[in-house]
Amino acid sequence: MASELKLIVDMVTVLGAATAGGYIANRLRQPALLGYLLGGMAIGPAGLHLIATAGDIQVMSEIGVALLLFALGVEFSFKELLRVKRIAFGGGALQILLTIALGAGLTYATGWVESLPTAIFLGAVLSLSSTAVVLKSLIERNEVRTPHGQVMLAILVVQDLGLGVMLAVLPALTQPADAIVMAMVTASLKAIAFLAVALMAGRWLIPPLVRSLARSGSQEIFLLGILVLCLGIALLTSALGLGIAMGAFVAGLTVSNVEYADHALDRILPMRDVFATLFFASIGVLIDPSFLIANIWSLVGLVAVAMLGKALIVGGVVKGFGYSLRTAIAVGLGINQIGEFSFVLAGVAQTQGLFSDELYGLTVGTTAATLLVTPFLLKATPDLLRWLDKSPGFNALLPLSPEPQLVDFEKSPADRVVVAGFGRVGQTLVRMLYFQGYQILVIDNDEARLQTLRDRRIPYIFGDASSQLVLEKAQLDRAKGLAIALPDPLATRLTLKRALSLAPDLDVTVRAHAQDEIDILYQLGAQEVVQPEFEASLEMGAHMLLKFGDSTYAVQQVVNRYRRGRYRDIQPERSQYWGEDADMKAAVEGFERYWYTIEANSPLLGQSLAQANIRRRTGVTVMAFERGKKLYRYPTGKYVFELGDRLLVVGNSQEQITFKSLLLGLRPSDVV
Repeated sequence: MASELKLIVDMVTVLGAATAGGYIANRLRQPALLGYLLGGMAIGPAGLHLIATAGDIQVMSEIGVALLLFALGVEFSFKELLRVKRIAFGGGALQILLTIALGAGLTYATGWVESLPTAIFLGAVLSLSSTAVVLKSLIERNEVRTPHGQVMLAILVVQDLGLGVMLAVLPALTQPADAIVMAMVTASLKAIAFLAVALMAGRWLIPPLVRSLARSGSQEIFLLGILVLCLGIALLTSALGLGIAMGAFVAGLTVSNVEYADHALDRILPMRDVFATLFFASIGVLIDPSFLIANIWSLVGLVAVAMLGKALIVGGVVKGFGYSLRTAIAVGLGINQIGEFSFVLAGVAQTQGLFSDELYGLTVGTTAATLLVTPFLLKATPDLLRWLDKSPGFNALLPLSPEPQLVDFEKSPADRVVVAGFGRVGQTLVRMLYFQGYQILVIDNDEARLQTLRDRRIPYIFGDASSQLVLEKAQLDRAKGLAIALPDPLATRLTLKRALSLAPDLDVTVRAHAQDEIDILYQLGAQEVVQPEFEASLEMGAHMLLKFGDSTYAVQQVVNRYRRGRYRDIQPERSQYWGEDADMKAAVEGFERYWYTIEANSPLLGQSLAQANIRRRTGVTVMAFERGKKLYRYPTGKYVFELGDRLLVVGNSQEQITFKSLLLGLRPSDVV
């Protein structure tokens, strides 16, 4: 077979295997990257022998690495990073250095690696986490704007930035022991000089060039020009001894501030995805499962060092920068894996002769194992935090939430409006209430946001709004109303439930993060639920109707009708069956929940939910009922209890006992 044809066959084989593996991983709700690795394993020497070696595919995958780093550079935003600069630059850099020290120290001290340069490179590989996997999980759980989500992303961005430094400096470790220091100094100076030239080019040369390409009006010419720029700078840095990946990343940085950066990224992403898939699949070709099984204890040791050691380091750093223990634990367990860019570093180490084939295989296996565990760990973290929160011994030793601190400038808590959450939505709401002359009390656990409140002399409580202690200190029974504008859906539900348990008649307005939460929040007792996306669509629709000539009164009636109907008329159809009802599962997350059956002797039989006044009398919420093997979500006050109905009820232990006594017609003390 001609070599040209063999390359095409190999590419089709690798991409086909990666597609199949990625599809299977996606269906199993795992990162597609794992599927690419497994696809490569399946066709490699350890599998079907369809690809004897990575060979020419490895050369093609270098383009994938370059495009991967180029896209990272284009997406990099110093502006976003500066919003959380303290934990980002201070905490992120400290985490990288401590992880390198831990990984290098343990592996070298135990004799697991023979040389200190290899140990340092291995520590650097362990220090990087997966931006792609973590960000995907945060988006799926709607936690990007939560305190732990923001801290995770800040540290991940600094890790990505640190990768560029590592690619420039660490290869100098291959020099003889007596020349390493001088080699690293030379590499650093070379990198600094190159960055200085790149920054000047990015200011005066690259923008006019990119604008000229864009003004040509040809998408093909624009794409070709961007590719040549990316790969050209990458080849230049390779010639300087700084590596292809370093040059591609810097090329992306030079383009990131040009007004056509988003367009360039949009054009390059499809090619990046194809060639990056080749890169990850080619790594899979090199993985030998029998070798990993034979070295299982070394693999387990590396995974333990990476995940446990890194979790302790990250958690300690975050706690040391003034965040609550809850946030520190969530961040530590969220970014304790090894990331996709670690493959790049490990590849450089192997090329430089620092990693043997065995060590490279173990590193790749460790990375794959941590990426496999990460989604499950992120999903289990809220349950772990709830368990720790309920543990008196743990809380006495290390309280999860900061002790609530009330800073009260007015000393008149009556008739205040309490605002839980001082993020973007909360700040706008507070400004509106402030300029309308209302007394306000803000609850937030981010110290950086509170200076505005001090300047305005607005009372605030520093602590988690979902904490029972914090809500008690807010004296909600004397408040005029409560607005919940928290970025975390789970914290929003817990805050609402606990607030109404303290003040059942409190008027509560809640921000919903997604359409699936609207009915949930109403069912939990909110007086008004505002969903930003639906509100935006209503405002856009109202504007258009007014432009089309409809009267102001008619338009307002339409908007009010949609709001009164809880946006139901403009929501897509949703299944009523439990097996397909993912939002119902999300609704009860974080609460104690039990199923109860209406028996023939129940006093509730024949009463409506409104007549029984369940929430006021017991504190629980009836989230759903099952009748005739069909699930009905969020029953209204008109629902009538019938024989055989199964009720899904949420509430704390005492509330559940009170409800059970009402259901059975017993005294609470008689309920077991």
